[in-house]
Amino acid sequence: MQIQNENIMVFDEDFYVQQIDRLIEQIENIKKTTADNITLDFSRTKNFDTLAIAIFLYFEKDKRIKTIFSQEIINDLAEFKKNIAFDEKSSGDVSAFESLVMKVNDFQSQLKTFIILSADVFHYSLRAVFNKEGRKAGSVYQQMLLMGNNAVPIIFLLSFLIGLILSLQSAAQLRQFGANIYLVDLIVIGMILEMGPIIAAVIVAGRSGSAIAAEISTMKITEELDALQVMALNPLKYVVAPKMLAMTVCLPMLTIIANMVGIFGGFIIGVLYLGLSPDIFINRAVSVMTLYFWYQSLLKSVLFSWLIVLIGAHFGFNVKGGAEGVGKAATSSVVAAIFAVIMTDAFLSLIFYFEF
Repeated sequence: MQIQNENIMVFDEDFYVQQIDRLIEQIENIKKTTADNITLDFSRTKNFDTLAIAIFLYFEKDKRIKTIFSQEIINDLAEFKKNIAFDEKSSGDVSAFESLVMKVNDFQSQLKTFIILSADVFHYSLRAVFNKEGRKAGSVYQQMLLMGNNAVPIIFLLSFLIGLILSLQSAAQLRQFGANIYLVDLIVIGMILEMGPIIAAVIVAGRSGSAIAAEISTMKITEELDALQVMALNPLKYVVAPKMLAMTVCLPMLTIIANMVGIFGGFIIGVLYLGLSPDIFINRAVSVMTLYFWYQSLLKSVLFSWLIVLIGAHFGFNVKGGAEGVGKAATSSVVAAIFAVIMTDAFLSLIFYFEF
């Protein structure tokens, strides 16, 4: 490093970390003694390290420092900004319109990635039904225990309470008009078509959807997914396909449990509060719950199961950061899965209840 005058510094071919401390100290001393700008001439510099690049970026932002870079430095700075996604603007400098455009672009990118992932997951899940190679033996049964069997108690309790409360609130109104018997129609249709599938899907999304996202994101951060690929194991077939198959079986069964337990809660209110005969309630319930209603309920549960797994896998594979990223992926997957479940339920309700 050569100092031509007090405000101009010319550097040699090499600029490494050992020179940085002395340079910054000299620049601070110059700033204290004069108000003029400082010129740093790196036009001869060809060899430098990674920390030097960070210092170059720091010099570029200082308004009192004028920098002259060699072509090698200019090329490396451009590559660094491209790979690290260096953003010159702070969050406060971004306009509302620019922010909206960025969010729309991000949504489009996420949607494209989700569609591609969904196609791959369905492909490998279908192959896994007929070909067990590439996945751990007994993995589907293990996932069924975790997602289905362990969720039965909470599904049972919440479905019973919701059926009980729904029946109690409805009975208070029906009793005023002497329409006690219609409580059976209300609770049976309400639980089978709407409440049962929604209750089961929301609970499973909270339990299993977050677990899927957390497991996959942790495997990605710890490079376990890369290790699977090195061992010639496809992560989708080894990790995601067993979860997809298990969820496709478990959620419809949990929905059936939620439906029946919720109806039982209505049975308790109908018999004890409205004075309905148990035989009348059961006969009326059997006549109301047609196969068409069960078809709708199970179709919804199958679609919900696919959404929960796919959304959890999507956020897991696209995790960024360390432990904080795992938490964000799990939280985002639950919120997105519940939102998707409710939107899908609304869309299916329009299809089933209206003729276009």
